[in-house]
This record gives sequence, structure tokens and C-alpha cells, in this order.
Amino acid sequence: MLVLVTLCWGISYYLMDLALTDMDPFTLNAHRFLGAFAVAGLLSYKKVKTVNRTTLKYSLLVGAALVFVYIGATFGVKYTTLSNSGFLCALTVVFTPLIAWVFLRQKLDRKMTLSVVICFIGIALLTLKDDFSINLGNLKGDLLCILCAVAYAIDLLLTEKAVSHKEVDAYQLGVFQLGVTGLCNLILAIIVETPHFPTTANVWGAVIFLSIFCTGVAFVVQPVAQQYTSASHVGVIFALEPVFAGIVAFALAGEVLSPKSYFGAVLMISSIFIMEIDFSRIFSRKKKQE
Repeated sequence: MLVLVTLCWGISYYLMDLALTDMDPFTLNAHRFLGAFAVAGLLSYKKVKTVNRTTLKYSLLVGAALVFVYIGATFGVKYTTLSNSGFLCALTVVFTPLIAWVFLRQKLDRKMTLSVVICFIGIALLTLKDDFSINLGNLKGDLLCILCAVAYAIDLLLTEKAVSHKEVDAYQLGVFQLGVTGLCNLILAIIVETPHFPTTANVWGAVIFLSIFCTGVAFVVQPVAQQYTSASHVGVIFALEPVFAGIVAFALAGEVLSPKSYFGAVLMISSIFIMEIDFSRIFSRKKKQE
């Protein structure tokens, strides 16, 4: 489920770039989240109408974190390349266990530490120039994407805490956080932009896909899936996002990566396998066979 979510988000960078040719960032995000909230609410009205105060409280907190996630992501796409935005937003995989370790005193096991280190090296190879220097032309957008990564790490940890409560319904949390994020973006759009509907068929298509699949399905699936795993584990799975973003950027936008960058992508995929495979069980089976 989480890998499918990551695939949708990998596609979303190209679609955001397309939609931003016609709409301002807060307006785009308002359409995305309010549209997703409306569809999810209509399709599951009987399930969400029984929402309790605890679920609503965490929906407000998680929704507020998502506002900053998408300020970073959407403005980041506007000021840097598609590949960079996808790769830097994936720094969530590094920030999630670090924030959990510093503020929540969650221990880092060896396998998680190894996965994070390999993933961090992969991200560096993907984003830095061939001489390993920072691309100053994209610095503004890159910093905004890093803001997105930090905010999303906080979002994952808040979601993990929320779904650990018996009173919190994970599905309802996923739906109502969409409404909170959409409403906040609409208010910001009214204050600093001139909100309007898409003006071309291509942009309408991009906004609809972003709203239903990259927002509605993705953010409802995430809290449901997090009932069965940790925030740090989710962060490592989401490291696949820049790989998908890079493939889409190559196929649809013509962005070509260097051999160094492709090696970085391989390292990031390797970190996923290291995290997912239970090596102790494999070795124990071999010993029994011997």
C-alpha cells in the first residue's frame, strides 16, 4: 500500500509542475485537498460522520503539519528541478528517525541506521553536482524541499502517535486531515493570491489526478498502513519516491540524470531491501538446514 502511495507521489512532481503554469501554489493545494476531502467524505459519509473529538484533534495537528509539507513541496517544485524536488523531499527518510531519537527517545537499531546512512548517501549522489558541490541556481527551491522533508517527518511521527490511540479511527483521521489542510490553503490563497479554477483541459486533468490519487487515496491509506509499522520504517519506504520522480521526470519532462545520480538511485532502492528483509530469519533457516 505504501509503495503504491509513493508511486503516486513520484508522479505528482511532474503534475504539480504542469499545474503551476496556470495556478498559484496555495490555490493548487486548496483544490487538491478540498477536492480529495469532498470525494472521500461523499464516498464514506456513514463511516466519517461518527468522528470523535480525539480523532478531530489529531486531524487538526496532522493537517497543520501537512500545510508546511506542501508549502515546501509546491514552492520547491516552482524554484528547482523536478528531479531535485523529488530527491530532496525524500530526506524525510533521514529526518524521521533522527527526530524520533532526539525528541521521543526512540532507539535506532543497526539495520535502520544502516538503511538511513545508505539512503542519505544515495540522496547526496542524486542531488549534488558532478563535483559534489551545491547547485546555487536551485538553492531556494532545494531549501524549500528540505523544509518539506522536515515537516513530513513530523507529520509521520504525529500520525504514528495518533493511530496508537484506541479512540482514533485511522480512516477518519486520513479523511479529516485533508479538510484541515485544504481549508488552511484556501485561506492563504485568498490572502496572498487570486484563487481560480483551472483554465485548460491538461491542468484540469493534472489537478483531478493530484486530488484523487496523490492526495485523497494517498493520505487516507497512510494512517491506515501506519497501524502496522513505525514512522521510521514508513520513511524508508518513502525513499522510493525520488526514484519514481526521476523516472517520470526523464520520461515526461526529458530530464536526464548522470551516472552518479543513477548509482544514488540504486543505493536508495538497496536501503529499502535492507529495511524490509529479515536477515536474522534467513540466517537461522540456513543454520537449521546445515
